[in-house]
Amino acid sequence: MQESMLELLRKSSHISDGNTAYVEDLYDTYLHDPKAVTEEWRRYFEQLPRVDGVVVQDTPHSVIRDHFELLGKNRARPIAAPGSGGANIEHERKQVKVVQLISSYRFRGHQRAKLDPLGLMKRENVPDLELAFHGLTPADLDTVFQTGNLFIGKEEAPLREIIDVLERTYCGNIGPEIMHITNFSEKQWLQQRLESARSRPAYANDIKLNILERLTAAEGLERHLDSKYPGTKRFGIEGGESMIPLLDGLVKSAGAHGAKEIVLGMAHRGRLNTLVNVFGKNPAELFEEFEGKKLVTTSGDVKYHQGFSSNIMTPGGEVHIAMAFNPSHLEIVSPVVEGSVRARQDRRADPVGTKVVPIVIHGDAAFAGQGVVTETFQMSQTRAYKTGGTIHLVLNNQVGFTTSLREDARSTEYCTDVAKMIETPIFHVNGDDPEAVMFVTLLAMDYRYEFKKDVVIDLVCYRRRGHNETDEPSSTQPLMYKKIRNHKTTRTLYAEQLVLEKVLSEAQAQEMADNYRAALDRGEHVASGLVSEPDKTLFVDWSPYIGHDWTAEGDTRVPMKQLQKIANQICEVPDGVVVQRQVSKIYEDRIKMASGALPINWGMAELLAYATIIDEGTRVRLTGQDVGRGTFSHRHAVIHNQKDASRYVPLQNLKKDQPNFDIFDSLLSEEAVLAFEYGYATTTPNAMVIWEAQFGDFANGAQVVIDQFITSGEHKWGRLCGLTMLLPHGYEGQGPEHSSARLERFMQLCAEHNIQICIPTTPAQVFHMLRRQAVRPMRRPLVVMSPKWILRHKLATSTLEELANGQFHNVLGDSTVNPKKVKRVVLCSGKVYYHLLEARMERGQEDVALIRLEQLYPFPEDEFVAAIKPYSKLTDFVWCQEEPMNQGAWYSSQHHMRRVISNIAPKAYLNFAGREASAAPAAGYMSTHLEEQNRFIDDALTVK
Repeated sequence: MQESMLELLRKSSHISDGNTAYVEDLYDTYLHDPKAVTEEWRRYFEQLPRVDGVVVQDTPHSVIRDHFELLGKNRARPIAAPGSGGANIEHERKQVKVVQLISSYRFRGHQRAKLDPLGLMKRENVPDLELAFHGLTPADLDTVFQTGNLFIGKEEAPLREIIDVLERTYCGNIGPEIMHITNFSEKQWLQQRLESARSRPAYANDIKLNILERLTAAEGLERHLDSKYPGTKRFGIEGGESMIPLLDGLVKSAGAHGAKEIVLGMAHRGRLNTLVNVFGKNPAELFEEFEGKKLVTTSGDVKYHQGFSSNIMTPGGEVHIAMAFNPSHLEIVSPVVEGSVRARQDRRADPVGTKVVPIVIHGDAAFAGQGVVTETFQMSQTRAYKTGGTIHLVLNNQVGFTTSLREDARSTEYCTDVAKMIETPIFHVNGDDPEAVMFVTLLAMDYRYEFKKDVVIDLVCYRRRGHNETDEPSSTQPLMYKKIRNHKTTRTLYAEQLVLEKVLSEAQAQEMADNYRAALDRGEHVASGLVSEPDKTLFVDWSPYIGHDWTAEGDTRVPMKQLQKIANQICEVPDGVVVQRQVSKIYEDRIKMASGALPINWGMAELLAYATIIDEGTRVRLTGQDVGRGTFSHRHAVIHNQKDASRYVPLQNLKKDQPNFDIFDSLLSEEAVLAFEYGYATTTPNAMVIWEAQFGDFANGAQVVIDQFITSGEHKWGRLCGLTMLLPHGYEGQGPEHSSARLERFMQLCAEHNIQICIPTTPAQVFHMLRRQAVRPMRRPLVVMSPKWILRHKLATSTLEELANGQFHNVLGDSTVNPKKVKRVVLCSGKVYYHLLEARMERGQEDVALIRLEQLYPFPEDEFVAAIKPYSKLTDFVWCQEEPMNQGAWYSSQHHMRRVISNIAPKAYLNFAGREASAAPAAGYMSTHLEEQNRFIDDALTVK
C-alpha cells in the first residue's frame, strides 16, 4: 500500500467495509503473532483491554468492526488515530471498551437471563458482563458514549442507560442466542428487533386477555381430566401451559404471513391439550377415548399418539392445521413432518415455503439426545429437503423422565446447543412469563418468513407431575418437586399480574375459568377461531385411493409406438452438453435398445418406467445417497456436463408442462431421509415416491421408520402410503454390510397385507412392477430387493415387446424344461436364480425346474399353484436361497409354500438349500463366499 492504514483512517470520516475487513485481518494476525504487524498497529492493539496483564485473545472480530463503524457514524467528531494523545483519545479508548461490553451482552447475556421459573437452574459466572472486565468503573456510568449499532433510538447515551437496555434485552426473562450466526444481515435484524423493544413490547389489554384466556384453557383442561379420570396417563402440560398461547400465536402469525397450511409434529407431552385447545378436537370425543371406547376397527393407538386436522381462521384467512401421527420414538416424527410439508409445498408450487409452515415440538432431553434431530437440521437447507424454515419449540421440563439433564443427559449447557450447527437463532424464554413467550413467538415466525430458515424457541418450564400421572417424581427429584409443590401455576401468576395492572378483576378472572369448565362439561369445542365448515381445497383428497386391495391391478402395458418414442426421448442430449465417455456409451446403447437393436437392460427398463409414468400424468420423486448416477452406475438419469458441471436430466424434458420428475442425491442419512419420504408419500397419493438405499443393508439405520411408520402406520392410524423402497440386495462376496438388505426383517413385519415385498429378476419385471405401483389406485408401501450383480448380467435382459405388452408376474414358471422330464423343482427368489440357471446350463441338466417367486408378500397363492401344477406327481421340492437359513425368506415363507405344495403334490416335501445359519449376514472373504455358493448350488441341483 502506498499509504498506511493509519493515515487512511486519519483522513477518512468513516470506515468502508473494505477497510473494516482489512483491520479485522490485521487484528487476527496480531492475535496469532504480534510481530507480524507494524509497530504502530501493534502499539494500538496492545492498548485493548487486558485480563491479568494479558491481551484478551478471544475478542471477536465483530467487536473491532463495530468499533470502527461507530467511530465513523459521527462525522462531527474526528477519528483519533492509534497512538495520538489527549482526553479525546482516552474517551475513544473507553468507547472501544463500551463496544466490547455491548458485544459481551449480545454474546453471553443469555447466561445471566432469568430463565427458570423454579430458580433452580445452575447459571455460569459471566465475568465479561462486569465493568471491571472491560477496564470500566462505576465512575464511567454517567459518561455519555456513542451507542454505535445498539438499537435504542439514540446515537448517544450514558453508560448507565446502555447497560440498562442490555440487561433488559439480554438478561431478563428472555435469553437470546444469536451471535453464533455469521450472516451479518440476519444478526443485525435480530438485534434490532430485540433491542428496540428491550425484548418486551407493551401489549394492549385485549392481547393480554387473550393470553390469559388461552392459559385458562390449558390449565382448565388438565384440571378437568385430573378430576374426571384421576391416575390415568395423559402426559399433561402442567408446568408448561404457556405452550398453548404460544401455539395459538404461531398459527395466527403464520396466517397473517400468508400461510394456508401448518403441519405440527410433537411427542406426547401436552398433546391432548394441544388437540383440544388449539386444533379444536371435541372434548367429548377425548372423554370417550379416556373411557375406553373403541373408535377404529384396526389395532388403533393410544390417544396421545393420534393425529388430527382442522381449519382455523386467522388474520390472514383460513389455515388448515394438521398434527402428524407419531409413535413413542421421540423425535422420529420431525423428518416425517418435513416430508409432509415439502409435499404440500410442491403441490401448491410454493418453493420458498410461504404457504405451508412446519412446526415441531421437542422434549428437552430428546432434542439433545436423539441423532435424528441433527439429521433433520442438516437437511433443512438442502435442495431435496428444505421447507423454508421450521419453527422448533423445545418444551423444556428440565428433566428427562428421571434423568437430571445437566449431569447425565447432555454435555452442553443448553439442550438446544445442537441447533447451532446450522446457525439458527435460539430464544430461551421463561415459561412463567407469558408476554415474553408471546414476544419470542411472533419474533420467531417473523424471522422464519424473513430468512427462510429454522428458528428455535426454548420454552423453559417444568413438569408439575411426574413423567406421567401415575409416576411419583419426588423419589428421583426431591428438591425440584419440593419447589414445585409450593410454586403457583403460570395462569395464577399471570392472572394476579393482570389484576394488579387493572386489566381485569379477580372476579372476571375466575369467571373466565368457570366458563371454560362449563364449556367442557357441555362437550363444546373450545379452540379459538375454529372453522365449522372447512375449505376442502386446503387439503388433499384421498377418496380415490381408499378401499382398494391387492386385487386392484392396473394395466401396465404401453403401446409400442409410444414406448419407442419415449425411449428415444430419454436418450436425447442437447448440443452443448458434453457427456463423459463411459456415460456416452451407456446412452448410445440405450438408443440401440429403443430401436430393438439391443435387448433392454435394467437401467433402461427402470428409466422407461419413470418416463411412461410421467407421460401418463403422475409425478415421480426419487431420492437416496447416489440416485442420480446409481450406486452401481446403472442409472445415469442425471447427466453432468463435463464442460461446466451443469446438470441435464432427460426425464425432466419429455414434453411441455409435464409432471415433475424430481431426483436428488440425499445427504448421508437413512433415518431422517426415509422418514421424510414417508411423510412426503403420506401426503401425496398422486405421485410415485421412491427412496433407494445406497446398499440395502444400510436401511437398518432407519429401522424405527420401517417398524413404526411404513409397516404399521395404516393399521395403527389408518394412514395410507404408496412409498417405494429400493434396497440393493445380493451376495457377491462383498462382506456382511454390502450383501443383505435383511429381507427376513421385512418378512417378519408382514401381516394383514400391510406391505408388498418383491424381488424382480428381469428388466421387464421391474418396468411393470414400478408402473403397477403408480397405476393401480391402491396405496401401500412397496419394498424391493433390487439387484447389483444382475444389473448387467447377459441373461438378465428383456425385449421391447415384453415391456409394451406384458405385466408384472408374481411368479415366474420355467418354460425352458419339459415337465415330464423334471425330477426336482427348485423354488427361489432373486439373484440366486441366475447362479442356478448358469449351473444347470453348464451341466446340461433337464431334470430340474426353476420357479421364481418375484413377489414374496402378499404370498401369490394362485400364481404359485399354477406354476407348480405341472409337477403334481413329484415328491422332491427344494427352496434355495443365498441367505443363511436363519435369514432371507425361508422361515417366513415356508409355511405358505408347504401349504400349497401339500395340496398340489400330496407326497412332496419341501427341503432347504442355502447357507448354514449365521450370526453375520454374509462372509467377508471371497474364497469363503464362493465355497459356500458352490456348495449350496450343487446341493440344490443334485437330484436325490
